[in-house]
Amino acid sequence: MLDDLIRERQKKRDALAGAGYDLYPARVSRKHLVGDILKNFSALAKAGKKVEVGGRISGMRGHGGVFFLDVRDESGSLQVVVKKDSLKKYEILRDNLDIGDFVSVSGVLFTTQKGEKSVEAKTLQPIAKSLRPLPSEWYGLADPETRLRKRYLDFLVDPASREIFRKKSLFWNTFRTQLMEADFLEVETPVLESTPGGADAEPFRTHLNALDIDLYLRISLEIAQKKILVGGYEKIFEIGRIFRNEGIDAEHLQDYTQLEFYWAYADYTELMKFTEKLYKNVIKRVSGKFVVDWNGQKINWGKAWPKLEYYDLFKKLAGLDLTTATKDDLFHEAERRGLKPEPHLGRGRLIDLIYKKVVRPTLIQPAFLVNPPVDIEPLAKRSSKYPDRVERFQVVACGTELGKGFSEGNDPADQRLRFIEQMQLRESGDKEAQRLDEDFLEALEYGMPPAAGFGVSERLFAILMDKPVRETVFFPLMRPKKES
Repeated sequence: MLDDLIRERQKKRDALAGAGYDLYPARVSRKHLVGDILKNFSALAKAGKKVEVGGRISGMRGHGGVFFLDVRDESGSLQVVVKKDSLKKYEILRDNLDIGDFVSVSGVLFTTQKGEKSVEAKTLQPIAKSLRPLPSEWYGLADPETRLRKRYLDFLVDPASREIFRKKSLFWNTFRTQLMEADFLEVETPVLESTPGGADAEPFRTHLNALDIDLYLRISLEIAQKKILVGGYEKIFEIGRIFRNEGIDAEHLQDYTQLEFYWAYADYTELMKFTEKLYKNVIKRVSGKFVVDWNGQKINWGKAWPKLEYYDLFKKLAGLDLTTATKDDLFHEAERRGLKPEPHLGRGRLIDLIYKKVVRPTLIQPAFLVNPPVDIEPLAKRSSKYPDRVERFQVVACGTELGKGFSEGNDPADQRLRFIEQMQLRESGDKEAQRLDEDFLEALEYGMPPAAGFGVSERLFAILMDKPVRETVFFPLMRPKKES
């Protein structure tokens, strides 16, 4: 059936071309947007001025001596009235245009007897022939896999999908504007790295032919920005893509956009105050309110966010005191809960496994989760009060992490020891453990000022939209479709 429809459209293309129409012109005159015409319709119609619009045909009706088109551009839809006595080659156009075709129209505005704002076509030029029927004509887009594989069709038939990405642009630009107003400098750092670092994740590996070296796609924006702090900059940020060769689910993608910023002479307590204000402004701007819907619940971002102690919450919900719990204790507890821990996991990874399955799902309303064990954050500064903990906070809500910040470790000797611990974990089989980065350690030995750093990914936006994260990116990577 689809093949028949395509062949029919190809015949219509040939008929239009045979009538002398250039179906794919390089230049098109478009002097008016539909939205502007509708907004100023009365004044434009009264002046009797000719308008020129261009867009996709989204509706067709009529026959005989008159037919009607709905022509849509990004700003709106306008009815075009095509009369036989007003247009040359009327029959050719009437019989060979289809829904989905792009046309350029010039004419005068008027209002029909039914009150429809319209333009009477004086010229009508096809400017791109659609050789495939749009989904609404033949199969729809009910299948979520099809919606994501052919996202351009999803946008054509669902205005709500298009609106998500307008909001996403606003989301990142609001973060950017606030940071720049707070005197942060936007920077760009390399996507290709010789030593991936800044996060616990497995990287993608590639090869650079020009230098004959193996490289990695970055898994974080952190290490390069800290080197910039060493160089004398004090307030910096980057919004960029990062890449992690790990699982894909409702919250995780293999490549995604992340914001990270670093603030010299600040610590995590100052950073928490700044971050809460930052988030609230972004959420209000994007959502228009502080109370948003998520998974059938009301999430109130407008209240003051409480601080929850990691150790206290872990003991309450997981039943283990992290000041004394050994690696074996954690392993047995994970086994008891059916979490299937792998034998090579270190103490920090076991803590994180239990936390993510037992503690984190209970954290629904916005809060700061503070002061976790040093085992799970090798780049954060140790707490001066509790040496087994680090000065870190997570923004938690909706049962997940929606941002993380900490006082940055800047002691090169301590950082080396913690990198060595990570390398030992790698050697025992933990592919996500961090690597020893000699170049970064050398930079620290020149001296990095006390600083705080923070990162947030587009997962926050997906939560605000109450959507899986892959529905909030233009073209998510999909498993290859099996041949039928």
